[in-house]
Amino acid sequence: MRAGIFAATAALALAACAGRSPQPVAVVQPTDRFMDCTAILAEVQANNDKVKQLASDKGLKTAQNVAAGVAGFVVPILWFGMDFQGTADAEITALNNRQQYLGMLADQKRCGEAAPAPQASAPPARAKKPAKQAPKVAAEPEQPAPEPPQPRQ
Repeated sequence: MRAGIFAATAALALAACAGRSPQPVAVVQPTDRFMDCTAILAEVQANNDKVKQLASDKGLKTAQNVAAGVAGFVVPILWFGMDFQGTADAEITALNNRQQYLGMLADQKRCGEAAPAPQASAPPARAKKPAKQAPKVAAEPEQPAPEPPQPRQ
């Protein structure tokens, strides 16, 4: 009886440690409309760093799952410690979607374009009359290409 209770408790404890649940970032956030180009660039860089960290975590989690799977043949209760939630994949996908949205937002705000040169306060320019156009010259008809010489037989 005690062995059964111990096994159930150990299984629950290991299952709880199997991994964290995904916490994907929202693609559109309430503060996005207040972001300027500097803030957008800073968030893009932070997201890139987070994706690198998640990719590293994903590799470590895969190694942990392999070790638990192999050791589970000897001690089957270790199989409860394997992580099948795909936390890193879900979060990386959400971050990539957010990056695409931030790119679109940066385009809308014209980030990366040269700032327009300040104009001096001059009176508005008058509309100019269109310049006279040069008369159009008719194109000469194309001459057919000469035939290549025939090989001797």
